[in-house]
Amino acid sequence: MFQAVSYEGTRSEQQTAVLGQLSALIRDEPSAIANLANAAALLNVFMTDTNWVGFYLYDGKELVLGPFQGLPACIRIPLGRGVCGTSAAERRTMVVEDVHAFPGHIACDAASNSEIVVPIIKNGELYGVLDIDSPLKNRFDDEDRIFLEKAVSLITEQLELS
Repeated sequence: MFQAVSYEGTRSEQQTAVLGQLSALIRDEPSAIANLANAAALLNVFMTDTNWVGFYLYDGKELVLGPFQGLPACIRIPLGRGVCGTSAAERRTMVVEDVHAFPGHIACDAASNSEIVVPIIKNGELYGVLDIDSPLKNRFDDEDRIFLEKAVSLITEQLELS
């Protein structure tokens, strides 16, 4: 059973606590959808100054909306398009300080001003991306990138790809 905790200590200590919670939430659950839903909820509670936290899953052709927390979102994103599609195509984390300056940005929520997207790759295959938006410009930094890449790594270890 999940126990909510208050996040105290340094930012690094708080992130370590969240990673421990994430690991416990997904450890024995084989359902990818359930694990992604819980991961989105946990990250949404933990990450301050965000307005959308969720996943897009790769269906072999494009990214399709998966579990998320926030306002309704774009359903399909072609590879190479927007921040999510670019992250997926290039298979690298993207931290965008100002989404309005990003060529081809897809505005699902007009309130979003910055974004971080982490690709989910298992056994060399693209599974999808973790996408987090913020209404603040310059919201995400290198410490966020490292933390979210660790979170995606924990999730990827649990994924059963069909």
